[in-house]
Amino acid sequence: MAVTVFIRYQIDPFQLEAFHAYAGNWGRIIPACGGHLIGYFLPHEGTSDIAWGLISFPDLAAYEAYRARLKSDEAGRANFTLAQEKRFILREERTFLEPVAGTRDQAPRSVAP
Repeated sequence: MAVTVFIRYQIDPFQLEAFHAYAGNWGRIIPACGGHLIGYFLPHEGTSDIAWGLISFPDLAAYEAYRARLKSDEAGRANFTLAQEKRFILREERTFLEPVAGTRDQAPRSVAP
């Protein structure tokens, strides 16, 4: 069963650029460690202190193998250290989700005027 890890971050809204750099680093690290990175998302309008990251795996065993690789990855450790030193992440929550068949990646259809 496929699983997507939905990471909800409460961030310091005065350090959006620091979180942006942190998220950008994951764009290289996560795929190299075996995760299918759907993306990181920063606040644009509305709530200014919540950001999200979504990463998919074929199953929980693949997620556990990814976590082990991530802990031994030099760039991954450096990115975790960056977050700890800069303290731009105030809280982090992980939720594990399974997709509903036929609902993912559905492009919009033409709509008559």
